[in-house]
Amino acid sequence: MRILMVGHYPPHKGGVANHTDSLVRELRKRHEVYVLTYGPIIPRDFERDAVYQVKVPPIFGLRGILFALLAFLKIIKLHKKLNFELIHAHYLGTTSYAGVLAKRKLKIPLIITAHGSDLDFMSNLPLGRYFVRESISKSNAIIAVSHYLKGKALSLGAKRVKVIPNGIRKLNSKKAARKYITFIGALAPYKDPETFIRLAEHFPTEKFLVVGEGPLMDELKSRAPSNVEFLGYRGDVENILAESKMLVVPSLREGFGLVIVEANSLGVPVVGRAVGGIKELIRDGKNGYLFKDFDELVERVELLLDNKKALKMGRIGRRIGERYTWEKVAERIEEVYTEVLGEGHDDSDKHAGRR
Repeated sequence: MRILMVGHYPPHKGGVANHTDSLVRELRKRHEVYVLTYGPIIPRDFERDAVYQVKVPPIFGLRGILFALLAFLKIIKLHKKLNFELIHAHYLGTTSYAGVLAKRKLKIPLIITAHGSDLDFMSNLPLGRYFVRESISKSNAIIAVSHYLKGKALSLGAKRVKVIPNGIRKLNSKKAARKYITFIGALAPYKDPETFIRLAEHFPTEKFLVVGEGPLMDELKSRAPSNVEFLGYRGDVENILAESKMLVVPSLREGFGLVIVEANSLGVPVVGRAVGGIKELIRDGKNGYLFKDFDELVERVELLLDNKKALKMGRIGRRIGERYTWEKVAERIEEVYTEVLGEGHDDSDKHAGRR
């Protein structure tokens, strides 16, 4: 197949970019895969001829709308040269709407993956809701990375949604003593790193690590106790987890929670808030604990500080992590491609929302 991926992609950081990068690497073993992403960027040398960009200003709101329009025009131009068989857009909203416009013009199928904040955040904005609903109704297939997101998509008009979780890349960590309680994620309000800092205050004899960057960085540093270390963004998450007793995920919303699976794959138990996709990844009392409020979080962390309990949960987590390989994820996505291409397509969008 000749496939065009549309959305965030390295050198961009974040969950969607990492997801798309891993999926593209796996699909390229069997298919021609090209990428259209937000510019300005400098593509990596090994794929310089396969990654295209639309340069848009870094202004929230305007950036996405301009991308939708300019990416649509770019797709038309690229299709004349490369003749794509399908478009796979990542993130419901303005990104996927570029695919909607291109599908209407080119009469080729459009698959969209919902990743989380698109349905949790974008769909609540007046204009964003329009882009999300149009994308859902005009797509040939919707993929959601969790059953939680599937429910959101169905509530917004999707007819049928295929749940295919994120995969994890193979992590080869160093051997190290487990000495930290760790937070990994964007330092943004919806990730609730403030609760993690409050937790550090409650356990002054434990060492806490904050891995990530974002708008709350300065504020968190100014009020964090001395037992908290800030590392900023790190690309070697496996080495961070190798030194972690446990991972804490206090997010207020989460479509999937890839770092949970990454932690489990390395034998690290996870304590996560009982919201969104987190509830699907943590089997309470097996590979970690769920919590609803701060008192319950403290209680769960105290339980995990019992080393024997943490080791047992870590072993279970490793077994669970083995199920989330990119080989398996790519195979399931290829099945969606094959099904959509086998249905036949016209400009009536009669297959919208089909698996």
